[in-house]
Amino acid sequence: MKLNIYQIDAFTDQVFSGNPAAVCLLETWLANETMQRIAAENNLAETAFLVKKGDGYEIRWFTPSIEVALCGHATLASAYVLFNYYDVTTNKIIFYSKNRGVLSVEKGENGLLTLDFPVDSVVEVQPLAILNEAIGKAPVQTFKGKTDYLLIYEDQQGIEDIEPNFYLLGKANVRGVIVSAKGMTVDFVSRFFAPGSGIDEDPVTGSAHTTLTPYWSKRLGKTKLSAKQLSKRGGDLFCEDLGERIKISGKAVPYLIGEIEI
Repeated sequence: MKLNIYQIDAFTDQVFSGNPAAVCLLETWLANETMQRIAAENNLAETAFLVKKGDGYEIRWFTPSIEVALCGHATLASAYVLFNYYDVTTNKIIFYSKNRGVLSVEKGENGLLTLDFPVDSVVEVQPLAILNEAIGKAPVQTFKGKTDYLLIYEDQQGIEDIEPNFYLLGKANVRGVIVSAKGMTVDFVSRFFAPGSGIDEDPVTGSAHTTLTPYWSKRLGKTKLSAKQLSKRGGDLFCEDLGERIKISGKAVPYLIGEIEI
């Protein structure tokens, strides 16, 4: 069996930055084990698989080691592929996900793509010793969302200086850990660590911004925010808090178009 595959750099306007994702369109769903093996072979943070359904597409996301409930950058990459390489005549694509319901991506001006995702509300919790030890410094505040922890620090430099113990962090029973602070040139900055999900540090994490946006919106008293993820590749995002939904905008560029044989 041969399948078309696309590798797209998301949340960037130039190749070799942002977050790379693979996208595969399928006629029907493959076995879970097969999709997991494809994702492992791709060895990217996420591989998205799509199957046409009515007016939209069912979507699933796999890291090299597990299937995840939500992925922003691979959804953005999927929309880029559909808008640019398939016969999509509308400016909005609907995606159906198993765990987070209906998602959408809208095409705007100058190549900007906007995700519409459900909000991930957080609650403040007591600091976790294993997270503090793994990150290497205690946060000012600790929050818990649906699947991730959010650790707030005093300033951007503190986020840049973090050098996690990934082995220890992988022992924590969480999908991922977001570290964040107020930005120097943007509203807020962040990094995202998920060794337990097969990704030591994710370059740009759209889903994490469903957690970050409501926190910073409330703290800064504004609904539209600019954000930067401070990984080595880096990524730029524009976020809007709509209450129950979050809009996350960014650009994407193609890196590879090919064919795989399984």
